[in-house]
Amino acid sequence: MRRALAVTAVAGAAVLARRALLRRIGRSPLWPLPALENPVSGYSPRRALHAVIVSRTEPAEGVLRLVLESEELPSWTPGAHVDLTLPSGLVRQYSLCGDPAEAGRWTIAVRLVEDGRGGSREVHERLVEGTRLQLRAPRNRFELEPADSYAFVAGGIGITPVLPMLRAATAAGADWTLLYGGRSRASMPFLPELAAYGDRVTVTAADEAGLPDLGPLAGIRPGTLVYCCGPEPLMRAVTAAVPDPGAVRLERFAAAAPAGAKPFTVELARTGGTVEVAPDESTLTAVRRVLPDTPYSCGQGFCGTCRHRVLAGRVDHRDGLLTDGERAGSMLLCVSRAASDRLVLDL
Repeated sequence: MRRALAVTAVAGAAVLARRALLRRIGRSPLWPLPALENPVSGYSPRRALHAVIVSRTEPAEGVLRLVLESEELPSWTPGAHVDLTLPSGLVRQYSLCGDPAEAGRWTIAVRLVEDGRGGSREVHERLVEGTRLQLRAPRNRFELEPADSYAFVAGGIGITPVLPMLRAATAAGADWTLLYGGRSRASMPFLPELAAYGDRVTVTAADEAGLPDLGPLAGIRPGTLVYCCGPEPLMRAVTAAVPDPGAVRLERFAAAAPAGAKPFTVELARTGGTVEVAPDESTLTAVRRVLPDTPYSCGQGFCGTCRHRVLAGRVDHRDGLLTDGERAGSMLLCVSRAASDRLVLDL
């Protein structure tokens, strides 16, 4: 009898432990990585969504367009991007470029980056029609603000967040223009869709006419908002060309590169020891030299996988994810640095 009770107790404890683990996995942004409480890493309050790829097309050389459908997919606004968990577990961020009016249907476009970190190649090689994917709800750091007129500038795949903005601006009756640049017309997606807007759109292919002419931006009328997405040199040039830099709204593929970065020391409170972070490397790179299992994914300050608690020191936050409240006690190691000579991390 006692043996039977002991077996029953052990089995019950196992069931409870399994349920607790499943709850943790459900809260993790990188399933099946458990959402550990201490240190904070990979935390996300947003529940996982699931969708199926229903269409796979190539709108330009090296560009893959995927249409995903699911009743779980929430509404979104122009400029929004989503976190996509790839079959390998990598998390990547892609702008939504479809029509927000299409409920339960999202569209993304991904350019193959030959010398990238592997995410785009996995998308191109492994994601086919019928693939079921895990995503997280849209975030929008590039919201289209109300205005009477807009000047849109896109470089290459930077057209993706701009495309739904054009539809919204047109529907609102706003005056707008688009300057769209790329390496060649063959590499520039969505040209047929843009042709419907007539002379509002100027397309400049580098192999035909060189770099886009940003001169007209110097003459935009007051109150015009300028939206730009593309490579960092293009965004710097646009900001410099506009008379009022406060009118410029930018969407970056990666966190802005630190200017005049200085070296600093990271103290690892739980494991002991210190690590020196050089001006030309990230905090994550330095920490992983001594703690190679430190988790990370996007490396661009978007997904939150490398978020860890800061016990002491001032942080120069460079991410696009954390709220002010979250920044008070944590940082994303992949992009943020020290604003003091020393940081103490709960690692």
